[in-house]
Amino acid sequence: MLSGRCHCGRITYAVDGRLGAVTYCYCETCRRVQGGAFVVAAPARRKYFRLLTGAEAITEYESSPGKYRAFCRVCGSPLWSRRAGDPDTLRLRLGAIDGDPGRRPAAHVYVAEKAPWFAITDDLPRSEGDGSDLHPR
Repeated sequence: MLSGRCHCGRITYAVDGRLGAVTYCYCETCRRVQGGAFVVAAPARRKYFRLLTGAEAITEYESSPGKYRAFCRVCGSPLWSRRAGDPDTLRLRLGAIDGDPGRRPAAHVYVAEKAPWFAITDDLPRSEGDGSDLHPR
């Protein structure tokens, strides 16, 4: 089981299932809401996710049509995002996970929007867009 929390500790959660593929996302929106060169996220099935404390401290922001980003209204920690069209999945921010999530990054996505001052220095697969070209369905 994984656990996670915001910086101030008001919001805590547990994940009883395995996380999906971890990605580095370089899209402009992720960079701005994360405050860095990229965000590191992994999908979790909602049925395995349990909010333990802090429901009253969660704030969501619709960053683009149908995409919501959740964060702590007290400390500002980004926690997850979700899409209205995929209600069964939360994309957890790995920086909020306690300990080792048991997965390693698999790809870089939205590299076309990467900040010009950041260099990708590994050999992971790269996608100019959402990565669908890397993971055929």
